[in-house]
Amino acid sequence: MEEAGGVKLFGFWVSPFAQRVKWALKLKGIQYEYIEEDKYNKSPLLLKLNPVYGKVPVLVHNGKPISESIIILEYIDEVWKQAPLLPQDPYERAQAHFWAKFAEEKVRQSVVEAMCSSGDEKQKAVKLAVEAFEEFEKELKRRGTKFFGGETIGFVDIVAGCISYQLPVHEEVGSLKILDSSKFPAISEWTRNFLNHPLINEGLPQKDQMFAYYSKRSKEIAYQKMSHKTSIVIREFTDVSCGISLFLPQHPYERANSRFWVRFAAEKVTCLHDVFDDY
Repeated sequence: MEEAGGVKLFGFWVSPFAQRVKWALKLKGIQYEYIEEDKYNKSPLLLKLNPVYGKVPVLVHNGKPISESIIILEYIDEVWKQAPLLPQDPYERAQAHFWAKFAEEKVRQSVVEAMCSSGDEKQKAVKLAVEAFEEFEKELKRRGTKFFGGETIGFVDIVAGCISYQLPVHEEVGSLKILDSSKFPAISEWTRNFLNHPLINEGLPQKDQMFAYYSKRSKEIAYQKMSHKTSIVIREFTDVSCGISLFLPQHPYERANSRFWVRFAAEKVTCLHDVFDDY
């Protein structure tokens, strides 16, 4: 293991984002100190290191903090050149960034949304998740390699890696099925290859503990989402009942535009932030 000149990682035991950073550091042989944070009682130090978001993971290297898991992965790859995560070729590098973004925004987020939803929303989220997995499956088959990074684990594998061990838990908690091995043989094989790597499988959270955590967390998120929608209805009801413009403009177009952006904020920004801030 290489001495890293004072590397610390602030994380949370079940966080897929902190896990990405752990994997990268291990694969590069970098020694680091791990500091466990409490999601529900964040330390003053964490809030000082990440004052904008107040979230883990935060990597501290030589006293300087870096936040956001994907940004941290790029930093690690730029500072420690051994066992590169990103390709050197500019085009292949751009492709890796594309599929990492796809894995985060289309694959992981749709799975968590499905786990935390019910009724029509759940069916829609499952459909989106399956469609995202179909694209992932096509790309893996096109590459014809053991990993997205070729024959060794790379940037996209690390970003998408939480699928390998968290997806079965999300499926169980949400009473849903997304990854059918007969439909997604390439992803299933990639999952086995990924988890069979000793540095990847080492120290992963226990399934029963993850199940207990996500069972509780999914209910919290479902309640938060319902509260946001209810608050919109109450505000509009109050505005109409009072007969005066408390919240909405008088002009019909501006009124319609306001309703659009309020719903957008609640359904696409606020609620999704609650869902995906699940570290």
